[in-house]
Amino acid sequence: MSLHPSLPRKSHRGLAVLLAALASVGPFSIDAYLPSMSEIARALRVDSLTVQQTLTAYMLPFAVMSLWHGAISDAFGRRRVVLWGTALFALASIGCAVASSIQMLITFRALQGIAAGAGVVVGRAVVRDRFHGPEAQRVMSQVALTFALAPALAPVVGGWLEVWFGWRSVFVFLAFFGIGCWALSRFWLAESLPPEKRQSFRPMFLLHSYIRVLTSGRFVALTLAITLTFSGFFIYVMAAPVFLMQHLHISATGFLWLFGPSSAGMVIGAWLSGRVADRWSSRRTLIWSFGIMGVATAMQLGFHFFFPPSLPWSIAPLFVYVLGMALSFPTLTLMGLDIFPAQRGMASSCQTFIQTVGSALNAVLVPLVWGSVFSLALTQAALLTLAAGALFFYCRGGISSSVEPDTD
Repeated sequence: MSLHPSLPRKSHRGLAVLLAALASVGPFSIDAYLPSMSEIARALRVDSLTVQQTLTAYMLPFAVMSLWHGAISDAFGRRRVVLWGTALFALASIGCAVASSIQMLITFRALQGIAAGAGVVVGRAVVRDRFHGPEAQRVMSQVALTFALAPALAPVVGGWLEVWFGWRSVFVFLAFFGIGCWALSRFWLAESLPPEKRQSFRPMFLLHSYIRVLTSGRFVALTLAITLTFSGFFIYVMAAPVFLMQHLHISATGFLWLFGPSSAGMVIGAWLSGRVADRWSSRRTLIWSFGIMGVATAMQLGFHFFFPPSLPWSIAPLFVYVLGMALSFPTLTLMGLDIFPAQRGMASSCQTFIQTVGSALNAVLVPLVWGSVFSLALTQAALLTLAAGALFFYCRGGISSSVEPDTD
C-alpha cells in the first residue's frame, strides 16, 4: 500500500523519472568518457594505465562519500542533500573539462565521485519513504527501467562528442547534465522525510548506527548479492575498450553493441519486476532471476570455450544476464532497506558503499582478465556463484514471501 495513496500513478512515474535521472549521474560519469580514454592519454601525454586511474580516482571517493549521503539526509532531509550534490557535481565536471594535466583531471574526477552518489543513495530512501509493499517495488522498478537507458546512451553520446568536439566536450556535457538535475530537483523534488522522523547527527550515534548496519549479517549478505551480480556485468563495462575494440574489432562509436542489448535487458527485467510485484513472492522472483543469470553465464562460457569471439554471439548472453539481474535488484534493494526502517538513508548509503567498493575492485581486477573473452566469462561465472552463496546465507535466516510494509 502506498504511503500516499492519494497520489495518482502518473505522479509516481514522474518521480521515478526524476530519481532515475539523479541515479544516472553515476553511470554517465563512468561510461560517457570511456570511448575518449585513448584520446585523453594522447592529449595529456600519459599511458592508458595512467588514464585508467581516473576511474579509480572517481570510484573511491564515490564509495567513501556514499557512506555519508544517506546519514546526512536522515538528519537534514533528502532534498537538501540532492541539491548540494548535483551542484558540486556540475562544478567538478567543469573542472574536468578544463584540466590541463592528468593530475588535475584526477583531482576533479575525485570531486565528481564525492558528489555523484547523492542521487542514487537518497533516491532509494525517497522511494521507501513514500511507498510500501508491492507499490514500492513497482516504483523502484520504474526507476530502474528509466535508469537503464543511461548505460546505453552514455558511451554513444560520449563517443560522438569525442569524435565531433574532442574529449573535453564529454565533461562539458556532464556539467550541463548536473545543472539539469539540480534544476529539476529544485522545482519538482518534494521533501519526503518530515522533521519528526529525522535522526541525530551526533558522532557517537552515527558510529553505533554504522556499526549496527555494517555488522548485520543479513543486510551485508543481501548487499553482497546485489554487488556481485552487478559485478558480473560491470566487468564488461570496465573492459569495454578492450572487449569491443580489440576482441570484437568495433570502433569508438560502436559501443552501442554492448550497451544497447544490455540496456534492453535491464529495461525488460525492470518491467518484469514491476509486473510481478503483486503476484510473485520475493523467493520466487529471486529464484527466477538467478536462474536466468545462470543460463546466461553458461551460454557465455559454452560459446567462448569452443568458438572465437564474434558478433552477435559474444553479446547475446549479456542481454540475458542483465535481464535476470534487473529482475532481482528492486527486490534485493527493498529487502535490505527494510531491515533498518528508521534509518533508510544510512542503509541506502551502506548499500551503495559496498556496491561501489566492489566496482572499484573490478577496476583493479579487469586488467587481469580482459586478455580473452573466455576469461571474462569465467570471471562472470565466479562472481555469480559468490552472489548465490551470499543469498543462500541470507536465506538461512528465512526470507519473507513478499516485500512487506515496514513499521516505523
